[in-house]
Amino acid sequence: MVGLGTLLNVVTILVGSALGVAFGHRLPERTSRTVTDAIGLVTLVIGGLNVVAVRDDAFVAAVGSGVTLLVVLVSLLIGGVAGSLFRLEQRLESIGGWIQLRAGGGGSAGRAKFIEGFVDASLVFCIGPLAVLGALSDGLGRGIDQLALKSTLDGFTSLAFAASLGWGVAASAISVGVWQGLVTVLAVFLGSLLPPALIASITATGGVLLLGVALRLLQVRAVPVGDLLPSLLVAPVITAVLMQVLPHG
Repeated sequence: MVGLGTLLNVVTILVGSALGVAFGHRLPERTSRTVTDAIGLVTLVIGGLNVVAVRDDAFVAAVGSGVTLLVVLVSLLIGGVAGSLFRLEQRLESIGGWIQLRAGGGGSAGRAKFIEGFVDASLVFCIGPLAVLGALSDGLGRGIDQLALKSTLDGFTSLAFAASLGWGVAASAISVGVWQGLVTVLAVFLGSLLPPALIASITATGGVLLLGVALRLLQVRAVPVGDLLPSLLVAPVITAVLMQVLPHG
């Protein structure tokens, strides 16, 4: 059944969030902060591992050695400008605020906490190779193994997240359902037309975005990762163009 992997992912996030909210209030603030820092550090590692995709054999063969990092950089610049002009980060926060209002409850502090949980969790769960590759694999009929693994990881992560950030984390299940559902549907129609080089460009660019998410979680700098999201679309487009005009392709 196409889409089963994303459905499983949504369920595990909701269950993990519910458990986190149920037991999170029993944890002291220092412990909750430590848990969030741990997630930030792991996200930092995962982001770094994904960036290594700039050395992917298919990617290098398609655009040439030394050009892959430039593709990622240009994608981030173009995507960042576009996202900033369209105020995607602000729109994400507005969506989180709208959901919180519909859910009811909480003052200004509660609203800010809900939005933080929604935005940060959405970015963590939606940016990364498993979100894209898993949804592609599901749409191509290759099984839901990758999304099953992601669902397990997201379940535990949402539990830890919700323990400190509350119900906003559960709302991120909406983002996951929409994003991965869209990728799955596209995969159904695109079939095997998406070359490995394009997937590698998405993975490497996503890795940089994950590094930005990690900096947010660690409270080092509030990188506007939401504004950089268009770069995930720009990267494969630039790669596809270079594959056509360069002799490497």
